[in-house]
Amino acid sequence: MIPTCAIYNPTAGRGRAARLQEVWQARTPPGTEFRATREPGHAIELATEAVRAGFGRIIAAGGDGTVHEVANGILAAGNPDVRFTTLPVGSMNDYAFTLGLETWWRESRPWDDLQLLRVDVGQVSGAGRQPFFVNSCGLGFNGMVTIESRKIRWLRGIPLYVLAVGKALVRHFATPTLELQIDEQTLHLPTLAMSLGLAQREGGFPLTAAASLDDGLFHYLHVGDIRRWELIRHFPGMLSGHLPTDHLKLRMGQCQTLRVKSQTPLCLHMDGEFFCTPEDGITTFEVKLYPQRLLVEYYPPALYGGAKYATIRERK
Repeated sequence: MIPTCAIYNPTAGRGRAARLQEVWQARTPPGTEFRATREPGHAIELATEAVRAGFGRIIAAGGDGTVHEVANGILAAGNPDVRFTTLPVGSMNDYAFTLGLETWWRESRPWDDLQLLRVDVGQVSGAGRQPFFVNSCGLGFNGMVTIESRKIRWLRGIPLYVLAVGKALVRHFATPTLELQIDEQTLHLPTLAMSLGLAQREGGFPLTAAASLDDGLFHYLHVGDIRRWELIRHFPGMLSGHLPTDHLKLRMGQCQTLRVKSQTPLCLHMDGEFFCTPEDGITTFEVKLYPQRLLVEYYPPALYGGAKYATIRERK
C-alpha cells in the first residue's frame, strides 16, 4: 500500500470541495491522511512536508489552483518517484481533464484503473521568482480573463469563463507590441494574448488541444491584433478546439523556451494563478520547459479527452 496524503482546499470550486468532502474522502485509498490548506501558498508547504515525511502519493483535491500549488511543493521537495494525483472537485479542473481524471471520477472507477506517466513541467523566471506550472500559462488577455473570473462568485466551470471573457472583451482589449523570443527566433508582434500549453485546456477552452504531456514541447497559440468581432467569430472554435490554422493573426506552434519583453507591464497566469498583474510592473520574464519532471497518475481511456479531441491530435 502506498502511503498517501491528500491536500485539499476547502474553498475550491466556490466551496464545492468542502460540500463534497465526505464523498471524495471516502473514495481515497485506505489510510489516506488529509491536510487542509489555510491560505494561498499553504498547499506548497504541505506538499513539500508530505514528500519529505515519506508519502509516496500526494493527492490534490481541488481545482487547478490547488493542483498548481501541490505540484510546486512536490517539485520543490525533489523526489521524482512521488506519485501526483488530482481529484477534480474545483471550478474548472483543466489538468484533471487532460489526464482523464474527470471521467475516472465521474464514472467512480477504482484506483487500480490508473496508470503512471512522467510528464513535462514549465517554469517561469522573473522578478526574483521561479515557480513551476503543469497545465498552461497565459499572457495578456488570458490573464485579464482570469482577473475577471475571480470577481464572479456565482458561477463555476465553463459558464464562469465565458462570462469572464465577455467582461474582458469590454475592459481589457489591448494589443501592445511585444518582443517574443520563441526558442531562437525573435519576433516583434502586436499581442492580444499568448498561451503556452503542456495540457489541452486553459480556463475550459481547448486552446492547445493537440498538446502532449510528455513530448518535451510547449504547444502555443499567439493571438495578434485582431478585432473584437473577429475574436467573437472564433469563439465556437475556441470552445471546440478547432481554430483555423491559416489565419494570419493566429499563430500556432511548438517551442521549449519563451522570453518576453514589453514596454508596458504584463499580465501572466500559470494554471490560473498569477505570476504577475499589471500592478506589479513586471515587463520581462522567461519560460522554460523541463521534460518528464513529474510522475502523475492518469486514466488511459480518457487521456487527452479520449475520442473528443482525437481528430485534432491526429493532425498534429
